[in-house]
Amino acid sequence: MDKKVAWENLSADEKKKELFLQQKHTLDLFLERHAITQAQYNKSLGDLRDKMGMRGVE
Repeated sequence: MDKKVAWENLSADEKKKELFLQQKHTLDLFLERHAITQAQYNKSLGDLRDKMGMRGVE
């Protein structure tokens, strides 16, 4: 419940950044578990950054 309350208190930009970080974490896990190649990871992360406007966010 605390996460829901915290999420509701975030601005639209903060929510977008948090969503990006969650998606990046998923890609990181896929790469770590060899579910995707490094090339697939790089492509997917680059596309995600471009589409979400998250250049410079690590």
